Amino acid sequence: MEQDIKIKITDREGVKHEVLAPTDMAMNLMEVVRSYELAPEGTIGICGGMAMCASCQCYVISDHELPEMQDDEEAMLSEAFYVKENSRLGCQIQITSDMEGLEVELAPES
Repeated sequence: MEQDIKIKITDREGVKHEVLAPTDMAMNLMEVVRSYELAPEGTIGICGGMAMCASCQCYVISDHELPEMQDDEEAMLSEAFYVKENSRLGCQIQITSDMEGLEVELAPES
Protein backbone atom coordinates (compact mmCIF):
# COMPACT_ATOMS: atom_id res chain seq x y z
CA MET A 1 0.00 0.00 0.00
CA GLU A 2 1.25 3.44 -0.94
CA GLN A 3 1.80 5.98 1.81
CA ASP A 4 2.80 9.55 2.47
CA ILE A 5 6.46 10.49 2.40
CA LYS A 6 8.30 13.32 4.17
CA ILE A 7 9.78 16.09 2.04
CA LYS A 8 11.68 19.18 3.20
CA ILE A 9 10.91 22.36 1.28
CA THR A 10 12.58 25.72 1.91
CA ASP A 11 10.28 28.49 0.75
CA ARG A 12 11.34 31.74 -0.93
CA GLU A 13 11.64 33.47 2.45
CA GLY A 14 14.15 30.86 3.62
CA VAL A 15 11.71 29.10 5.97
CA LYS A 16 12.07 25.30 6.05
CA HIS A 17 8.94 23.18 6.01
CA GLU A 18 8.71 19.43 6.52
CA VAL A 19 5.59 18.24 4.74
CA LEU A 20 3.85 14.95 4.05
CA ALA A 21 3.34 14.23 0.37
CA PRO A 22 0.99 11.49 -0.84
CA THR A 23 2.47 8.89 -3.18
CA ASP A 24 -0.92 7.59 -4.29
CA MET A 25 -2.37 10.72 -5.93
CA ALA A 26 -0.02 11.14 -8.95
CA MET A 27 1.04 14.56 -7.61
CA ASN A 28 4.20 16.39 -8.56
CA LEU A 29 6.37 18.58 -6.36
CA MET A 30 4.81 21.82 -7.66
CA GLU A 31 1.34 20.57 -6.67
CA VAL A 32 2.60 19.68 -3.18
CA VAL A 33 4.03 23.21 -2.78
CA ARG A 34 0.69 24.67 -3.88
CA SER A 35 -1.38 22.41 -1.62
CA TYR A 36 0.65 23.52 1.42
CA GLU A 37 0.54 27.16 0.22
CA LEU A 38 4.33 27.50 0.48
CA ALA A 39 4.37 30.17 -2.22
CA PRO A 40 1.90 33.03 -2.71
CA GLU A 41 -1.06 32.22 -4.96
CA GLY A 42 -0.27 32.93 -8.60
CA THR A 43 3.51 32.73 -8.17
CA ILE A 44 4.06 29.01 -8.68
CA GLY A 45 2.73 26.65 -11.32
CA ILE A 46 1.47 29.48 -13.48
CA CYS A 47 1.42 27.27 -16.60
CA GLY A 48 -0.40 24.50 -14.75
CA GLY A 49 2.53 22.10 -14.73
CA MET A 50 3.30 22.01 -18.45
CA ALA A 51 7.02 22.92 -18.10
CA MET A 52 6.31 26.21 -19.87
CA CYS A 53 6.96 28.92 -17.27
CA ALA A 54 9.69 27.92 -14.75
CA SER A 55 7.68 29.47 -11.89
CA CYS A 56 8.10 26.17 -9.98
CA GLN A 57 11.88 26.04 -10.38
CA CYS A 58 13.58 24.60 -7.33
CA TYR A 59 17.06 23.58 -6.26
CA VAL A 60 17.42 19.92 -5.31
CA ILE A 61 19.52 19.89 -2.13
CA SER A 62 19.45 16.17 -1.29
CA ASP A 63 21.22 13.62 -3.46
CA HIS A 64 18.13 11.75 -4.59
CA GLU A 65 18.18 9.96 -7.93
CA LEU A 66 15.57 11.91 -9.91
CA PRO A 67 14.08 11.00 -13.28
CA GLU A 68 16.16 12.28 -16.18
CA MET A 69 15.34 15.78 -17.36
CA GLN A 70 13.22 15.82 -20.51
CA ASP A 71 13.83 18.19 -23.44
CA ASP A 72 10.98 20.59 -22.56
CA GLU A 73 12.21 20.98 -18.96
CA GLU A 74 15.79 21.51 -20.13
CA ALA A 75 14.65 24.11 -22.69
CA MET A 76 12.58 25.99 -20.09
CA LEU A 77 15.46 26.07 -17.60
CA SER A 78 17.81 27.35 -20.31
CA GLU A 79 15.62 30.48 -20.49
CA ALA A 80 14.85 30.85 -16.77
CA PHE A 81 16.43 33.19 -14.22
CA TYR A 82 18.45 32.08 -11.16
CA VAL A 83 19.26 28.67 -12.70
CA LYS A 84 21.85 26.57 -10.86
CA GLU A 85 23.40 23.18 -11.57
CA ASN A 86 20.83 21.53 -9.29
CA SER A 87 17.79 23.34 -10.76
CA ARG A 88 14.71 21.34 -11.69
CA LEU A 89 11.09 22.21 -12.40
CA GLY A 90 8.88 21.03 -9.55
CA CYS A 91 6.10 20.15 -12.01
CA GLN A 92 8.39 17.55 -13.58
CA ILE A 93 9.21 15.73 -10.32
CA GLN A 94 6.55 13.10 -9.63
CA ILE A 95 6.03 12.19 -5.97
CA THR A 96 6.96 8.53 -5.47
CA SER A 97 8.06 6.50 -2.46
CA ASP A 98 11.65 6.87 -3.75
CA MET A 99 11.41 10.58 -2.91
CA GLU A 100 11.29 9.96 0.87
CA GLY A 101 13.47 12.63 2.51
CA LEU A 102 13.77 14.76 -0.64
CA GLU A 103 15.02 18.24 0.21
CA VAL A 104 14.48 21.20 -2.12
CA GLU A 105 14.60 24.98 -2.02
CA LEU A 106 12.26 27.12 -4.11
CA ALA A 107 14.10 29.37 -6.55
CA PRO A 108 13.48 33.12 -6.26
CA GLU A 109 10.47 34.45 -8.13
CA SER A 110 11.57 35.78 -11.53
